[in-house]
Amino acid sequence: MRRETYDAPASLQPPTINTNTSSHATQTPEPSPSPMDTMPAQLTANMPSAATPPTNGTTAMLRKQSSPMMPPFMVSAPGKVIVYGEHAVVHGKAAIAAAISLRSYLHVSFLSKSSRTVKLRFPDIQMEHTWDIDHLPWDSFSKADKKKYYYDLVTSLDPDLMAAIQPFIDQVSPKAPESIRKIHHASACSFLYLFLSLASRRVPPCVYTLRSTIPIGAGLGSSASISVCLSTAMLMQIRALSGPHQDQPPQECELNIERINRWAFVGEMCIHGNPSGVDNTVSSGGKAVLFQRRDYDQPPLVIPLHSFPELPLLLVNTRQSRSTATEVAKVANLRNVHPVLTENILNAIGLVTESAHKLLTSPDFDPTSPTALQHLGELVTINHGLLVSLGVSHPKLERIREIIDHTGIGWTKLTGAGGGGCAITILKPQPPVLTNGHKNGTHHDSESDESDTSSEADCSASIISNSTKLKYKILDSLEVKLENEGFEKFETTLAGDGVGVLWPAVLHNGNEEEGGEEIDQEKFLKAEGNIGIERLVGVSSSKRKGVRDVREGWKFWRPWEVPE
Repeated sequence: MRRETYDAPASLQPPTINTNTSSHATQTPEPSPSPMDTMPAQLTANMPSAATPPTNGTTAMLRKQSSPMMPPFMVSAPGKVIVYGEHAVVHGKAAIAAAISLRSYLHVSFLSKSSRTVKLRFPDIQMEHTWDIDHLPWDSFSKADKKKYYYDLVTSLDPDLMAAIQPFIDQVSPKAPESIRKIHHASACSFLYLFLSLASRRVPPCVYTLRSTIPIGAGLGSSASISVCLSTAMLMQIRALSGPHQDQPPQECELNIERINRWAFVGEMCIHGNPSGVDNTVSSGGKAVLFQRRDYDQPPLVIPLHSFPELPLLLVNTRQSRSTATEVAKVANLRNVHPVLTENILNAIGLVTESAHKLLTSPDFDPTSPTALQHLGELVTINHGLLVSLGVSHPKLERIREIIDHTGIGWTKLTGAGGGGCAITILKPQPPVLTNGHKNGTHHDSESDESDTSSEADCSASIISNSTKLKYKILDSLEVKLENEGFEKFETTLAGDGVGVLWPAVLHNGNEEEGGEEIDQEKFLKAEGNIGIERLVGVSSSKRKGVRDVREGWKFWRPWEVPE
């Protein structure tokens, strides 16, 4: 995967690392000492260090060196949606994908040294398994021709290493139904491959607990989000990351994100075999990326779009299962039967993406401009119409679009492969109606209009207040209608932060003692559903009608921000 290049600070460059390549590039590193031996001091600044043993007296000579138990910490990474370019991207056109504020959360806690176990808990898919650390195949992963270091590029899975971990994967959920066991085994494979590649047999006993607010199997990058969380946590444990902190230079942020992304891609290979790399790239870095793959024998082009504005997004899950392969085959068949027409539709979708990219990268682009948002929104509508022409929509997706379009509250399209899955709506900055009557073909009952638009037009503060009230009244009404028809609605944010860290796992939730509330494993497991998870550890404040500030404690790598 080729990305925009940058020169990393010399103090952050371990031997032979190539920061101008990405997760899909190839590299043959020279033999190097262990990561802990080569780690620059700068990378350990925010990490706990081993206790220094006494240096005087006979007792000091006899006392065994000890180190304090690391505090629990958390990692969070977002899901993603395709904003423009579905299906055309399969045929060599560009697409744009962006992060969403639905996220996975990983809690890492540590056990006493005598435990000598590592546990993976994923209650959302009813998975839990414990491995004996000393029995894992460390010898296989530490052979001279097999060993990988934190700065290495891994572009394919080693068959010998996969064979070495297979017996430990087979131990997971042996009595579960085949469909469930398959999911559990994929998760275990990703975890073990990363764990054995990055850790060592001296790793402290620990528990990895995963929770996710991202619907699984809906094309929203849930597996990539989890891979990013695991990659980040394990790199932190070997002190291979610096920050994140607010004074970090953009180049240093990029280096850390790239390091996380490389190993997250390895986790994705364990789950999907031959992933595109887009999902883990968006989840690692946040914001948005332009993605294009003209030749499947070559790495794809991936360009970060840090200028993509953070926008309120409505995401609706049809709960209709679909097959990406089936939908891709539909378009391929249509192209065979009607080659000229289909090619023109695919070209048009490619032009939609180009138009969005041109706007986002123009020197005078203003992310707060209503005109710019209108342009992006209209492209969403056009893109959906073209996808319908390809035959990849679904009656449930069209019903969602019909319900939302009737309110006039935003621009709606299917996202991903289609045939089910999810629809996204970029919300307009103002509701469609601020006075009685109709606008843009939409209509609201007079009671709503009278109660929410009674302020005088020349009082801007009142207009904003009533505008906000009306917007949320429409959203509340939409939620009822969509749920009554069996759909699942999420109010999210588009193009926000990528991977984040909460070190230590302490948050200020507004009702705890001074110093914050420690998030332990038990509290994390007891959080009920998405609402419970977000209320306990969510990255954003939970006030829907206020500004979605990042909660105190969570930190992110943000290369688009320049330190003052």
